[in-house]
Amino acid sequence: MDTLTPDPRRWWALAALVASMLTLGFDLTILNVALPTMAADLDAGTGAQQWMADAYVVVFAALMLPAGLLGDRFGRRRMLITGLAVFLAGSLVGALADDVNAVIAARAVMGVGGALVTPLALSVLPTLFAPDERTKAVGIVSAASALGLPLGPIIGGWLLNHFWWGSVFLVNVPMAAIGIAACVFLLPETRDPSSPRVDALSTALTVTGLGALVYAIIEAPTRGWGDPLVLGMLTGSVVLIAGLVLRERRIERPMLDMTLLTHRGFLFNTIAATLVNFILTGLLFVLPPFLQAVLGHDALGTGVRLLPMMGGLLLASRLAPKVVTRFGARATVSAGLVVLAFSGLLGSRTTVDSGYGFVALWLSLTGFGFGLSLIPAMNGGLSALPRDRAGSGSGLLMTMRQVGGAIGIALLGSLLAGTFRDRLDVTGLPAPAAETAGESVVAAHLVAQRTGNADLLASANASYVHGMGVVLLVCGIAALVAALLAAAFLPGTPRPADTSTDPDMAAEEAHA
Repeated sequence: MDTLTPDPRRWWALAALVASMLTLGFDLTILNVALPTMAADLDAGTGAQQWMADAYVVVFAALMLPAGLLGDRFGRRRMLITGLAVFLAGSLVGALADDVNAVIAARAVMGVGGALVTPLALSVLPTLFAPDERTKAVGIVSAASALGLPLGPIIGGWLLNHFWWGSVFLVNVPMAAIGIAACVFLLPETRDPSSPRVDALSTALTVTGLGALVYAIIEAPTRGWGDPLVLGMLTGSVVLIAGLVLRERRIERPMLDMTLLTHRGFLFNTIAATLVNFILTGLLFVLPPFLQAVLGHDALGTGVRLLPMMGGLLLASRLAPKVVTRFGARATVSAGLVVLAFSGLLGSRTTVDSGYGFVALWLSLTGFGFGLSLIPAMNGGLSALPRDRAGSGSGLLMTMRQVGGAIGIALLGSLLAGTFRDRLDVTGLPAPAAETAGESVVAAHLVAQRTGNADLLASANASYVHGMGVVLLVCGIAALVAALLAAAFLPGTPRPADTSTDPDMAAEEAHA
């Protein structure tokens, strides 16, 4: 297909991609709202909840690179349809699951589907849209992902109030089916048969390396960082990831194209997007238990109370292109990260008695900072990619983002779990009850209700809010570091009128 000739179906094709991204956007936030309910029904501690979230993200991150290559070689539409079908099947398994392990397995299957959908939805854009339309197309796809975020908690909350928790998986089925139908009828087939072959060994090294790293981070608060298993997993992850990098550098046509990372625009936009994802996924993991367990809202109320963050994100998605035009991408990304840092530091001052108004304030700032920094960073990174490596290149960018998300859930979730357990006052409780209460704020509430222990309930709320404050403080510091990196190292060629921002020019620079 000639990428310079506008495809007459390109805007209809974009609608197919929007349907696909909506499906994934729904799933992310629906699960976060459902986790407290699932924790109570499935007797799942913080570690199990982290795995229910991370099983998807680890598989998702590890398989996006080979997924991009599969689309390049065998057809992006075909692989998109396959990914949505796998996602649909995983959702059915999750809806019918009756224990934690089955849910984790279902989430892993859904991660396979998500890994096929996300990079290919992005890699189709350079083949459909000329540079002057591509920024708008990227913004629409980003907005589709963003739209799924606020709708997910509200729909999920309503489902949880009326049906069992498995309904939050079942709602994916019609969404995935709509996405499949849209791809079949609207999306033209594109491919790049000359792309590298999928390397099974490199894929295995990626999956096992990331899996070992996330496992170690999740288990460390319970077992201790000096535990032989944790140390072994950390060491193994370093060896496996180092082996992956060394192997990819030796291969003539690598799956992980390290030369892309030598291009400053691609590298630092990717780093900025990765740190933003680290912050957002960690925040979305720790926030629903606060709204449900500590403030006492039901699942629907929790979803509604996440809307200020989504409203800020949607506002930023509208403003970001205009701000980039006026001030440049480097200034826009840096400013967004500063807003994100401020919101994290402000949120860390939250107390049990703060009330929702204060929470809504820093949530809206969080969403605004997220949108203002991520959208220009993603567009800058994608614009730096060579056209003939669209699938694998966008896969690398999205892989880095999802790795940031997986580590965000694991690291920030573990920090929260350790802080909560250390501050929780379990004086007078039998050892088994004390151990159960230390697993999560939901578990502590259940123990307090069974024993009629009001002091435990108050301690659980105070301990969770303190742990959340520590997490938000870390998020704020991480965003500030990212802002400094963006201001110092992002290319100073930000304005759309400048020819150096043309994707073809950026591609030539990437090869230079």
